[in-house]
Amino acid sequence: MSDWEVWACANTVLTTHGDKAASHVAEQIGELVLIEDDKGIRTWQKIAVCMNALMAHPSVTEQLQ
Repeated sequence: MSDWEVWACANTVLTTHGDKAASHVAEQIGELVLIEDDKGIRTWQKIAVCMNALMAHPSVTEQLQ
């Protein structure tokens, strides 16, 4: 997954799940841990980092929409 796709996913998760976005990411990571999908875990961790950056800088989120 490209960096652009990770940022787009982060924005979509925030837009779709709002204040429950972090819980959604945690659930996704938890499910991937159970099936030992390390690549999927790393991807969702990257999405979480991008989500945090978007929440810290709301003007970036507005530019992506």
